[in-house]
Amino acid sequence: MTQNLIVLTNLPDLPAANALAEHLVAQQLAACVNILAPCTSVYRWQGGIEHSTEVPMLIKTTSARYPALEAAIVDAHPYELPEIVAVPIELGLAAYLGWIDNQTAPGAPAL
Repeated sequence: MTQNLIVLTNLPDLPAANALAEHLVAQQLAACVNILAPCTSVYRWQGGIEHSTEVPMLIKTTSARYPALEAAIVDAHPYELPEIVAVPIELGLAAYLGWIDNQTAPGAPAL
């Protein structure tokens, strides 16, 4: 059975987040993408401490679709090194988890 995942990434602004979300859903790489409120990220990069405003995204997909999803994010992402972290979904409403499976199955009709 395919594992459901929540994939986290951050984009530099809302237009970039919207464009990526639309692309991932249209390509059936994600069943749903939540675009969250902007946040401040503090991180070390190229020898310095950076402070950036970013738009977090929660992407619902499956482990079977993860490799293509990751490639699509890397291809479309403006960052040199994008954050892409997948977290397995251990429990959830069975009908919703089934919907994720259905929506990310290549060629499957939308519900």
